[in-house]
Amino acid sequence: MLDLVIRGGTIVTSSSTVSADVGIVGETIAAVAPGLSGRREIDAEGLLVFPGLIDAHTHMALPVGGTRSSDDFLSGTRAAACGGVTTIIDFTAGSPDRTIVQALDERLVEAKDAVVDYALHGEVVGWRPGRERELHEAAARGVTSFKFYTAYEASGRRTGSDGLRAAFREISLLDAVAVVHAEDEGLIRSIASRLTADERARMRTLATARPDLAEQAAISTVTRLAHDAVCRVHIVHVSSRIGLDAVRAARAERCAVTVETCPQYLLLTREVYDREDGHLFAASPPLREDADRAALWGGLRSHDIDLMATDHCPFTRDQKAWRGTFDDLPYGLPGVETLLPLLYSEGVATGRLAVHDIVRLAAEGPAKIYGLYPKKGAIDVGADADLVLFDPSVAWRVEAARLHMATDFSPYEAWAMTGCVTTTISRGETIVDGGEPCARGGRGRFLARGSTAGSAVAR
Repeated sequence: MLDLVIRGGTIVTSSSTVSADVGIVGETIAAVAPGLSGRREIDAEGLLVFPGLIDAHTHMALPVGGTRSSDDFLSGTRAAACGGVTTIIDFTAGSPDRTIVQALDERLVEAKDAVVDYALHGEVVGWRPGRERELHEAAARGVTSFKFYTAYEASGRRTGSDGLRAAFREISLLDAVAVVHAEDEGLIRSIASRLTADERARMRTLATARPDLAEQAAISTVTRLAHDAVCRVHIVHVSSRIGLDAVRAARAERCAVTVETCPQYLLLTREVYDREDGHLFAASPPLREDADRAALWGGLRSHDIDLMATDHCPFTRDQKAWRGTFDDLPYGLPGVETLLPLLYSEGVATGRLAVHDIVRLAAEGPAKIYGLYPKKGAIDVGADADLVLFDPSVAWRVEAARLHMATDFSPYEAWAMTGCVTTTISRGETIVDGGEPCARGGRGRFLARGSTAGSAVAR
């Protein structure tokens, strides 16, 4: 006898939809077929049934500029669950003064209250030849993706080309993934050196100070290094048309590169910086132009963009209070709870995307790239019973006060939305019911990953 049956819904896969029931035994999907019955049943008539989403880029409790992102692992994963996200991939806090494994142990303590399952990228800061063993030790502990920066030299986070080359070679031996924040430090510093005091005092200058050319140049450099090292590389939060063009050019040279974008780069432009509250939208990379938004939507449809993530890094209005210059702000935006609603409302409901694209971009895609598939990211027998029931008929408006993220600001405040999450199930347990969280903190599990070789999205 099945423990739980999701009955009468429309199952969404990465390529199609099908009317069938989902049967669960314990924590696992045991059957996908019509006419199932179980000890407990949930009526999903009229609802879409998605696999639990994977947000592969979040920053819970992240130290930034003398403060800390406002969601910890408890509040942030509760919010994630309310948005249909059943797995997050966050980051260790890298430092030149401790190893990646030491940072991993610290992060696992911080993550102990998580409501949903989580994996971690190893943030690499202060990399130099001679630290190769750290990568192997971290991989043995289940961390098989490693984050690098080509910018932020002043804070010590930047890794130069020689360091990237050496690290990529070692990561290739591990069958792991190099994850890169790609903005060209030299160009950014050159622009910054010429800014006047008046320019620094305007929020709109952010878009000028970190231009799309910086993204394109860094992607071109990183992908050349990765190609030479035979290393798989993933570029985070691509924001521009020319950045995406650089990815396409690298693929034409047979570089094994995957790429993500985020809702803010699809839906917002630099025009918001001219608003009275424009400083609340500070993020890196900055918001771009309408032409960039159009190019990114096109990249989603053409499969040139492999996954959607949020770069969830929330702050309150007080934390983001204007201090007089655009570069004296904590950068980051909230998004983990609104990923699925925005993809459906602004993608599917407008005709920009098909409904199955959501699974490809926000469930199966990240699961394959980061070595979580097929336990995560699919509605298949043997997979974890991570499911989202989504009502496409509900109309609502975004209000930060009614969301569950620990912030009093949403970039999409008052936006009209179509469709909402009603129920979220994680490993067979209902963790959101009627749109509200109902699970205990600490039930989430750390997902130790093995080799990710062969798991990248096929083209």
